Amino acid sequence: MLINFEKLEEAAVPHMRGGEGELIRRIFVNEDTRIMRGRLTPGSTIGLHTHETDSEMIFILSGAGKVLCDGEYEPLSAGSVHYCPKGHAHSLINDGDEDLEILAMIPNHGA
Repeated sequence: MLINFEKLEEAAVPHMRGGEGELIRRIFVNEDTRIMRGRLTPGSTIGLHTHETDSEMIFILSGAGKVLCDGEYEPLSAGSVHYCPKGHAHSLINDGDEDLEILAMIPNHGA
């Protein structure tokens, strides 16, 4: 299956998961997974949240920032991948001066 993000509607999501600023995203959703291409503007965050029934892999396309995962900060830069397993908590933070562009895959594992 080909997913062309350019054909998906772009939407700005303010205060994603209780975070600061906004996430601008294009997202594919079906019953098994969500696949998102997005960008966090400078100073924006995705708030701390726990993956209860899914996991998340975030590939950094460009920019730099950090993730707070299970209470520990980890630096992120272009080419790095962050993985948050089911049952764990994380937050994505753009503390840089340019957009943090990401590709996120969120497969559903069920309850």
